[in-house]
Amino acid sequence: MGNKKMTPAQEQYKKLEQKHETKRPVLKNCLKAFLVGGIICVIGQAITYFYIYFFHFTEQTAGNPTVATMIFISMLLTGFGVYDHIGQFAGAGSAVPVTGFGNSVISAAIEHRTEGFVLGVGGNMFKLAGSVILFGVFSAFVVALIKTLLTMWGVL
Repeated sequence: MGNKKMTPAQEQYKKLEQKHETKRPVLKNCLKAFLVGGIICVIGQAITYFYIYFFHFTEQTAGNPTVATMIFISMLLTGFGVYDHIGQFAGAGSAVPVTGFGNSVISAAIEHRTEGFVLGVGGNMFKLAGSVILFGVFSAFVVALIKTLLTMWGVL
C-alpha cells in the first residue's frame, strides 16, 4: 500500500487500526528466545560431555552423536506435545537450534499420518528434511571447494 493513494475513509481506518493494534513485547520475546535457545545449547553441551566422559569420545567425535540425540529428544517432545509449548513460549529460540529441525520433521510426519506410513509419514517428513539436506550438502561442497582452491593457491 506504500505507493497507492488512499481515500479519506481508508486513511481514517488505517489510523484507527494503528491505534488499536496490540504492541508486541519485542525485548521480552528476544529475552525468552535467548534464554530458551541458551538452555537448549546447555543441554546439548551436557550431552556432549556425557559422550566424552562415559563413551570416551573426543570433543570432535562427540558432535555427531550429540546432534542425533538432540534431534531424537526434540522428536520425542514433539510427539508428546511438549515441544509445541516450548515453541509457543520461546519462538525462534526453539526453532533455530537443531532441535527445531527435529521438531519440523516430526510435525510433518504426525500431521500426515492418516495418509499412511509411506505416502503420509515418509513422504511428508522428508519434504522439509530433503531441502535441508540438499542445501547443507551443497553449502558444504562450496565451502570445501573454496578451501581447496585457497590451499592450492597457497593462501591457506
